[in-house]
Amino acid sequence: MAITIELPHVGESVVEGTIGKWLKQPGDSVRRYEPLVEVITDKVTMEVPSPVEGELLRVLAAEGETLPMGAPIAEVGDPGETPSTDTPAATHASAPAATTAPAASVDTTGYLMRNITPVGPTGGAAVEVAEPMVGVGVQHAPPAAPAIPAPVPAASPVAPAQVAPSPRDGSLRLSPAVRRLAREHSVELGLIQGTGMGGRITRDDVLRFLAEPHPAPASALAAAQTTPLASDRTPAPAVAGPDEERVPLTPVRRMIAEAMVRSVTEIPHAWSVKEVDVTGLVALRQSVRSGFDQQEGVSLTFMPFVIRAVVEALRQVPTMNATWGGDSIVLKRRINLGLAVAAPNGLIVPVIHNADRLTISGLAHAVADITERARSNRLALDDVQGGTFTLNNTGALGGSLVSGPIINYPQAGIMTTESIEKRPVVRDDAIAIRSMMNICLAFDHRINDGAEASGFLEAVKARLESFGPDSSIY
Repeated sequence: MAITIELPHVGESVVEGTIGKWLKQPGDSVRRYEPLVEVITDKVTMEVPSPVEGELLRVLAAEGETLPMGAPIAEVGDPGETPSTDTPAATHASAPAATTAPAASVDTTGYLMRNITPVGPTGGAAVEVAEPMVGVGVQHAPPAAPAIPAPVPAASPVAPAQVAPSPRDGSLRLSPAVRRLAREHSVELGLIQGTGMGGRITRDDVLRFLAEPHPAPASALAAAQTTPLASDRTPAPAVAGPDEERVPLTPVRRMIAEAMVRSVTEIPHAWSVKEVDVTGLVALRQSVRSGFDQQEGVSLTFMPFVIRAVVEALRQVPTMNATWGGDSIVLKRRINLGLAVAAPNGLIVPVIHNADRLTISGLAHAVADITERARSNRLALDDVQGGTFTLNNTGALGGSLVSGPIINYPQAGIMTTESIEKRPVVRDDAIAIRSMMNICLAFDHRINDGAEASGFLEAVKARLESFGPDSSIY
């Protein structure tokens, strides 16, 4: 009997996923728990294993397609079995009716998947509480029965700025990304011919439609007289010239872009910079580095010292370890520090949970672990959830002196550490050569003002400048 594989729910903050790559093709045999498809979310890229054993009869979602969690993506059955002829839209349309049928007609089984190894991170926003991985749902197809037409709801008036799709637009199976793109450009989806599974409209179909010249419908012309053009709000897809190349967005790049736009759109950013004398810190690290590397098996970088200074400053200024709650400010009791890492697939922010409980030595091991796993695409979903503040070492990317970071939504701030350089500075009315570093803070101006931001940076500065030859790293 054919079994429908659904896109697994991986936490209440993750509402949709993009099919990155099918690891099995129709006709291939599949073992239970064997990776079936690569799925990209705004948290992490993961391999979804098959909860059952059999043969992949057909795929219901194309590569690059964005679907809500819980949507059917494939059918697995016995070898040689004929796949069902239901289209994805018809399957979803009949779901409400199935809930009223006798309990024996539908057998739904949930499988709890543990220790699922993801294949690559994607970066994105952090949530307040880390959720556990939830298993893949499978639904056994009921015996064939005469189709009962569902009642058609009465049409409701639609505002000019909204999209009113026709019956052939596949509205029952439109992904949130397609709906959002169509809404932003005021596109009537009924005018677009879908090329996806079962005639489904994909994001590429909408972009292709926008790139072609079309006469404006009368309703759009009337709305244009009173509302701004959609092109004034969102630029149309660029058309490459004869000496240019158009590079399609990867799902990872698109999600990073959406996360950045959301942050700068919803969070009023403000920035502050301080100069820090880290001469003592440089001397301390130089004196213990060789022995630490041999004894601990990991490299002692400057990052553990910076993290220690940041978490202590977050204790002094708790509104930096917070989120905006609309009618309140939500203070976080735990300090879970996100660390921006330039991974092969794009920027990712793995999280060191309870970073304030670790020593310099413990932080060195934590930094080495999450950095290595981020760059080798071995992060788990929990590794990128629950962050309360983010740190980015932009100085390691090529001698950066000052930067204006974008906050990792929905956190209250992000701090960067710039390159350490020897510069002449005035000390006790004399010019001295010191190791200097800039620290740059972007903060949510709804939550904190300049006084809190300056107090936070001053606390980080004081702690970093207090490191010396006698400081303990254990």
